[in-house]
Amino acid sequence: MFPKSVKPKAPPIKTQGIKTKLTPMIAASIRWDGQGRWIEPFIGSGAVALNLAPRRALLADTNKHLINFYKGVQSGEITGDSARRFLEVEGERLLEVGEDHFYFIRERFNNEGSPLDFLFLSRACFNGVMRFNSKGRFNVPFCRKPERFRQALITKIANQIDWAASVMKGKDWEFVVQSWQETIEAAQRGDMIYCDPPYVGRHTDYYNGFTDEEADAMALALINCSADFALSMWLENKYRKNEYLARWFAGYPMETTSHFYHVGSSEELRNEMTEALVVSHGAAVIEKVELTPSVSDLPLFQGTESLNV
Repeated sequence: MFPKSVKPKAPPIKTQGIKTKLTPMIAASIRWDGQGRWIEPFIGSGAVALNLAPRRALLADTNKHLINFYKGVQSGEITGDSARRFLEVEGERLLEVGEDHFYFIRERFNNEGSPLDFLFLSRACFNGVMRFNSKGRFNVPFCRKPERFRQALITKIANQIDWAASVMKGKDWEFVVQSWQETIEAAQRGDMIYCDPPYVGRHTDYYNGFTDEEADAMALALINCSADFALSMWLENKYRKNEYLARWFAGYPMETTSHFYHVGSSEELRNEMTEALVVSHGAAVIEKVELTPSVSDLPLFQGTESLNV
């Protein structure tokens, strides 16, 4: 389905855990005929779907702002030109006023939810972190660079939006705000689920809606799903190993690569790690797992507007 070599391009939205540089490995590792739907329960930055460009896709997240942004790009409401004009005006104001203007935009966004304000915050907040509090309000501080929106960066972002629009054009892509449970339940035989959840065992305050119990329930949902799946997850870093993969996916093929994350709220989250991609096809053991009461009774994920990291 996917070309043997994918030259990755960065999406317009920046988040922690962004998978742009890992898309060649993902494309090379997945065997899928492309006849069903490409399904992502956690769209995040959108990097994987945009780079792999499937014909049909269901792209979901609990973060309505991500979904609204990409819906705007898909419909033509948000274009490279409109983003350029917006960022030129707000970037000049940021340069004149300083960080107070960042906090003005942040407050406006939290009250009104403008996709262009969301884009501005994504590219002007501290180290590209995306984080929302328990009330669903964006709360990342300013990056302390009033000169942030130089012409070169604005042009780069505008080009990324135009590229994203060109990838979506003529394709059957559906963007929805819903839980990962609903998204996985919608998958059918012939579909391919790409799952990039918040990373188990790397708990920080910007994805506090995804617990270890949620992660276990997600593993069960993937194993019991009729569709094939691929799961991105960290395997190990210089501090420790991730036991989650061994516990749930020991019988499944796994591709690994060394990767460095440049986006994160702390230095500990911005270091080299071994990244894993678990795939369901070719597994030595693929057994449906009986849900235990403690897992099957879990409510649908109702966490805050949290993202993969």
